Amino acid sequence: MKILLAEDTKDLNRAICAVLEHEGYEADPVYDGEEALSHIRENGYDAIILDIMMPKRDGIQVLREMRESNIITPVLLLTAKSEVDDRVNGLDAGADDYLTKPFAMKELLARVRAMTRRRTQYSGGDLSFADLKLKEANFELSCENAVRLSTKEFELLRTLIMNVEHPLDTEYLLSHVWEDEPDAASDTVWLYVSYLNRKLGAIASSAQIVGERGESFQLMEA
Repeated sequence: MKILLAEDTKDLNRAICAVLEHEGYEADPVYDGEEALSHIRENGYDAIILDIMMPKRDGIQVLREMRESNIITPVLLLTAKSEVDDRVNGLDAGADDYLTKPFAMKELLARVRAMTRRRTQYSGGDLSFADLKLKEANFELSCENAVRLSTKEFELLRTLIMNVEHPLDTEYLLSHVWEDEPDAASDTVWLYVSYLNRKLGAIASSAQIVGERGESFQLMEA
């Protein structure tokens, strides 16, 4: 699998590339946002790792331009910031996952494996609930209009659609959607539930995810 790594700290860039290549990936290193966009537009990648703080264009800008061009390659954001607002900004721009510096290389590899595996394990069929349609082929969620979901948003909503007859507790969702991420917690689930509800509202759906933080959640029709 081919991965683009955009990280302006050269020592860290070299270290990550070495680890990726040792694990059998082909890694393309770039050092600023403009170089990253150029490579993304000219090449096909199985996954992209973007540092948020880069010269010329930051990772969020690169990500937004990718998604505006309908490039749906999964993206892992690297950031030195840990505030929830920064995570939400990354998700809003179309990130599939984020990893806060400093991080262990084995955790980065686990995130990359999870992203690339999820992109290939679905059947390509559609799911529906109430006025919603969820396309597995491109992670598009539609009602009156359409939005693209990140990988984890897709997995979470897919799990809820397939279990609409009963609520799913936070621990169940952590074990099924974030099974490769030991640092994921109840607040992680709540963040993605909140963000999915914003997208459901944005496409004017009658469906909503109901539940309390740290407890159980269920997809229901209003």
